[in-house]
Amino acid sequence: MNNILNEVGIENYLFLSVLLFCIGVLGVLYRRNSIIVFMSIEIMLNAVNLLFVAFSTYHQDSEGQVFVFFSMAVAAAEVAVGLAILVAVFRNIGSIDISKLKNLKG
Repeated sequence: MNNILNEVGIENYLFLSVLLFCIGVLGVLYRRNSIIVFMSIEIMLNAVNLLFVAFSTYHQDSEGQVFVFFSMAVAAAEVAVGLAILVAVFRNIGSIDISKLKNLKG
């Protein structure tokens, strides 16, 4: 049976994961829209999950894939709560711009 890592190589998965993580970091640092910041955090989480699956396949151990399954479930709950908070903030302030959320500090 051919292993996909033999054909593609784990280096390519590492490069893709680092690229996705860097895109996510840039999105968090330079964007002011809360939804784009949440999407950037999800991109970073998916980059780490990609590494877990790649290394799990490389070492032929399914523990990394099980961890990714639970991580995706927690991420789905996180997005649901985060979007609910954003809807509540938008109803009160009328904007989801991060610079305007600084006024919420006590």
